Amino acid sequence: MTYRAILGILFKSHQFLPGYKCGVQANVMGVVGGLSSDTSLYIADIVSLYKIQQFAYVSSQPLAPPLSLCNSCCRPGYRKKKIERKKFCCYDCAPCPDGMFTNQTDKETCAKCPEGHYANKFHNQCILKSPNFLAFGDTLGIVSIFFGFVLSLITVFVLVIFIMHQDTAVVKANNIGLTYILLVSLLLCFLSSLLFIGVPSKACCLFRQTTFGTVFSIALSSILAKTVSVILAFTATKPGSQMRRWLGKRLAYSILLSCSSFQAGLCALWLFTSPPFPDLDMHSLPAEFILLCNEGSVAMFYCVLGYMGFLAIVSFTVAFLARKLPGCFNEAKFITFSMLVFCSVWLSFLPAYFSTRGRYTVAVEIFSILASGAALLSCIFFPKCYIILLRPDLNKREQLMQKRDN
Repeated sequence: MTYRAILGILFKSHQFLPGYKCGVQANVMGVVGGLSSDTSLYIADIVSLYKIQQFAYVSSQPLAPPLSLCNSCCRPGYRKKKIERKKFCCYDCAPCPDGMFTNQTDKETCAKCPEGHYANKFHNQCILKSPNFLAFGDTLGIVSIFFGFVLSLITVFVLVIFIMHQDTAVVKANNIGLTYILLVSLLLCFLSSLLFIGVPSKACCLFRQTTFGTVFSIALSSILAKTVSVILAFTATKPGSQMRRWLGKRLAYSILLSCSSFQAGLCALWLFTSPPFPDLDMHSLPAEFILLCNEGSVAMFYCVLGYMGFLAIVSFTVAFLARKLPGCFNEAKFITFSMLVFCSVWLSFLPAYFSTRGRYTVAVEIFSILASGAALLSCIFFPKCYIILLRPDLNKREQLMQKRDN
């Protein structure tokens, strides 16, 4: 097209006759080159044969486009859009879509922002995205740290109370060893929430989910073992039987060891086959890129959560069946309510987890850990602390009943 145009200038006849000047009314003194160097080179191929000057460059002022009579220029941030049933030179100015921009006038297409950038609200330039993660200095991070430490201190306080009153009836009512294991595992659950705060590192990504899954499984296994101990204590035929006492302890610790070991094995398999790792999500949020822990194997993540749910449902079922057994310190009633709250928290966790992005996803998981752990702590141990500290008369009455049974 360039060759044809320049030949049309040089030769006015209907036929192109190179080497002859046919129909030229006046000598061509010079030709202005095109806007691009390629076009100028094509022109130079022809005009240099006839010793016609081509300017080396055009004016440095921004120009080679002509305005249409039916519309004005499209500003930066807009692109040309053809108007149906009108001339080809008539167009509308359509704003660039999200993530795209134009920084020149009358652009026919919008360009996509480079990786890690986003278009500003005017779509006329790209801005570098900022990182998104739950930092220690964020409001959500500060609140999470505060409640994590407060619940940890309360757990330590309850543990100290039980150690100081370990000879009382309310503490001896169930397996005291399981009680200590449950309190320590709840303490570790609250502290494990801190692993979810800050820039995701390789070590944090490896251990945040596996640590949380293992210690929570120990807590749930100890609750299940305590519930079984309650059932054995009230269903055996002879109240003072040594066989009942030893069978109850052995069975309880077997339940604790087997249930928690299975979860630990799942977590170990997860770490060896497809471990979590730090990752970037550049596309979920328009103006930020998310620093996150990629779970590695989503199937293993759901297996860990699913096994926790299985332990919670089994503990709730066994405690619900044993809730009406006699005894002032029958833990089954409190365990039933605590497991109901626990299951409710984690059932609401799943839709909230999948509907949020970035720091809010991490905050939802921290909230679920703290809320479910607080439910276990308050429902199981606060009634006992109330009796130990404020109602010692009930404690003495239970001691007399235990001596009578023995």
